[in-house]
Amino acid sequence: MTTGLRKTWDEWAGAVPRLARSSTLEPCEDLAAAATRLARAALADQYMVYEAAAGVWHFAAGSAESLTAHAAGITARAAGRTWTSATGDRPLTAFADALGALSAARGARDGGRHFYGWGAFELAHLLHADPAAAGDGPLLHALIPSVEVTLTGDRTVIRAVDEAWLRKVSDLLAEPTTQDLPPDGTTPEVSERIIAAGTDVYGSAVSRTVEDIRAGLLEKAVVSRKVPLPAAPPVDFPATYLTGRRANTPARSYLLDLGGYRAAGFSPETVLEVGEDGRVSTQPLAGTRAHGTDPTENERLRTELLTDPKEVHEHAVSVRLAWDEMTAVCRPGSVTVEEFMAVRPRGSVQHLASRVTGRLRPDAGPWDAFSSIFPAITATGVPKRSALHALARHEEGPRGLYGGAVFRGSTGGALDAALVLRTLIGEGEETWLRAGAGVTAQSVPERETEETCEKLRSVAPHLRFAMQ
Repeated sequence: MTTGLRKTWDEWAGAVPRLARSSTLEPCEDLAAAATRLARAALADQYMVYEAAAGVWHFAAGSAESLTAHAAGITARAAGRTWTSATGDRPLTAFADALGALSAARGARDGGRHFYGWGAFELAHLLHADPAAAGDGPLLHALIPSVEVTLTGDRTVIRAVDEAWLRKVSDLLAEPTTQDLPPDGTTPEVSERIIAAGTDVYGSAVSRTVEDIRAGLLEKAVVSRKVPLPAAPPVDFPATYLTGRRANTPARSYLLDLGGYRAAGFSPETVLEVGEDGRVSTQPLAGTRAHGTDPTENERLRTELLTDPKEVHEHAVSVRLAWDEMTAVCRPGSVTVEEFMAVRPRGSVQHLASRVTGRLRPDAGPWDAFSSIFPAITATGVPKRSALHALARHEEGPRGLYGGAVFRGSTGGALDAALVLRTLIGEGEETWLRAGAGVTAQSVPERETEETCEKLRSVAPHLRFAMQ
């Protein structure tokens, strides 16, 4: 990093206010409802709810302090000022440098700072395929919050820039929890109509992808389809999130209005988890069957999943590539498969699941790991570069947030990134769902289409709409 660039990020970091006030309260009775209530309160222009591991929920909100990276430049904002810098073709390096300055400026006095953000799927083109395909929209966005709330079964911790923020959040959390949700949800008939939209076109895309695979252009591609939702009545994101979370079993969940995107999602897997001690892991899920209310049928489908040659092959090649990507940033000999082909229920579906872990090299940080692993293999394909080219040919338009990541990180080196699947997404006046399936040489369009329907049932039945 040049002296001039270091000065730019140091100035920005120095303008980011400390979380100088804190308070510890009694635990909330319903963590999901409490986090959703904070989101609905519109405390600031941007917010995120992030459900992490082990039943810990985080809420963050703010307006003024953020980082946004495009293909050619990065913009930092704080205290009403703006700093910009060119990134060349390495936005993640610039992102890491800016956050590193924040750590140096505030970490020792602040006890470490957290940031919340997302990475758009198109960042993958810049990292692994055709930079021109990345477009000119934002690829990464992070918020450094003015208030952060951590909710656990033992306590509630609030950290804020001043007493006003602290009181505002404390008062909201003191309000009685209500179970009331908007009554306007989707009927089963409407839900199935939403899910079925565009299936014919999708089947054709699967067929064309199978032809590419049999021609030797690639081994696997995760082809997805977009399901637009009507503009009216508008979808209520917080109510959809709370309703959907009660019906799902995600690895991570999130609710956000951040950097131009709105989202309510129930992620089945993490892209990566990096601890401040340098331990890194990724959790590829590939291979799918439905999961419903009948235990006998679920067990039958579980057995079918574990013995289906197409599903087992799809999963195995994903684990193989995850190993290769971890090896690129980890200490020699540290990469291992801790779990292989377990079956994990995730809402309306069950998946084959594995976990690959390792230890970062001394010269590698969390964003080096992110650069190697992002986007998740289970949202792209094998080889990743060839799969990205195939998706550009066979999918309509950019994915945006879908297939990208939503993350929470710390200036101490931790990074927890959830894969954006099973998610309601909004941008501008548009709102949509999206789902995909892993296509291999053995794929049949009808089965891959049905798999997308099974996945959409994790979200579509739980849509709630704003009162008119």
